[in-house]
Amino acid sequence: MVVHVSSIASRFPQRTEASYAAAKAALNAYSRELATEVGEHGVRVVCVLPGFVATEGAVEHHQRIADQQGVGLVEVQQRIVDHLNVPMGRPGDPEDVAEMIAFLASPRAKWITGSQFRVDGGILQTV
Repeated sequence: MVVHVSSIASRFPQRTEASYAAAKAALNAYSRELATEVGEHGVRVVCVLPGFVATEGAVEHHQRIADQQGVGLVEVQQRIVDHLNVPMGRPGDPEDVAEMIAFLASPRAKWITGSQFRVDGGILQTV
């Protein structure tokens, strides 16, 4: 089982993030191709695309911005949520992404390969 962690930036690039978005788009393509090549050997390959997730590093970065602007961390994060139009109204928790990965790596997902899964609170609306 191979789980690649990409980003919704591969489909929804933000200003000044072109190289990051291109790298993640390349990872998405690589994941699809790898799934095709190794499937006959029983190896599954999936790609998870997180959205705005409040990881430890992100929180530290947002806190620095908050300190520079003289506002609270929650306000900085809410500005990002508003900018991205996150329908669920909050940043994701690392556990939100981890739960998806745990499911995909489990036997319950034994027929899933070559797929991409967004964990983004609804930022990319595709339904």
